[in-house]
Amino acid sequence: MLKRVLASVVAIAAGSFAITVPAYAAPFRTTATNLNIRADAYLSAAVVKVLAGPTSVEVDCQKSGDSVTVGTRTTTWWAHLPAHGGYATVAYLDTTGTKLPGVPDCPQDPPQTGDVTLADVQAMFGSRIANPSLVQTGLPSLNKAMRDASINTVYRKAAFLATLVHESRLEYNIREIGDTRLYGGRGYIQLTGDFNYRPAGQWLGVDLINNPELARDIRYSAQIARWYWTVARNINPYADQLKMGRVNAAIGYPLGDGAEDARRCATFRTAIAYLSGQPAPAVNCSRTATMSGDTTMLTRAQFDALAKVPGAPGTVG
Repeated sequence: MLKRVLASVVAIAAGSFAITVPAYAAPFRTTATNLNIRADAYLSAAVVKVLAGPTSVEVDCQKSGDSVTVGTRTTTWWAHLPAHGGYATVAYLDTTGTKLPGVPDCPQDPPQTGDVTLADVQAMFGSRIANPSLVQTGLPSLNKAMRDASINTVYRKAAFLATLVHESRLEYNIREIGDTRLYGGRGYIQLTGDFNYRPAGQWLGVDLINNPELARDIRYSAQIARWYWTVARNINPYADQLKMGRVNAAIGYPLGDGAEDARRCATFRTAIAYLSGQPAPAVNCSRTATMSGDTTMLTRAQFDALAKVPGAPGTVG
């Protein structure tokens, strides 16, 4: 039965701020240890909190998302826990059903008018879209990742999509051709190396070290690209400044003869022109010697520091 009381206020961090729990929230109890609370009702959503043991919680609404099976019960329903800022699968709440009784559905997300369509990417990238059906299947997850990552301007979208079309042809499940390494390139952004699989998995709450193939699973591929773009690196500001050379350096591959950088810059310009409806402005496609090598193994702090070295793209382009 729903509580008919005034909204309670849960104090967080010794009163530094408060989260209001709606008056109609319903009480339940979690049943798991180390239960991940996620930013959305999907296994690919970021973990915002972990509940160490069974915990009394209040649920204000529920929504359908990824399927979770615990024992003989399978459910697609996730409970929104306002005091914890995220969602928990109903499979780990003290109810016998697959959906919580007496709890309303969460309001549906409004239509996203800025989402990229198959027609958009075909117009921008032409024959690079080699498998339209597969690209179409992955676009909902990719658009969500872009929204989550604030990839919401012409320049940011153009840089992100231009990068991914060169990395993976916008195919979420692609494996780098000929790469037989355990932690070789997978997914939209071609996640590579245990030094990336481990932290990406930790961020997602998924064991990518023991299950590297999950990096090209539709549930995780787009969110891994988001992770790399905004957590492992901070690439949006480079796109804002039209510094595609620095975007390429952040992706990590070495400059070589510069041909790949030139191709990606040309794709970036094409995407800008399509998305904006006017010719692309001048784009900085250059790298300096300090950022011309392989940067894949650098941490974000190390890469950011390198970008600030005198003569590096952090100061000139």
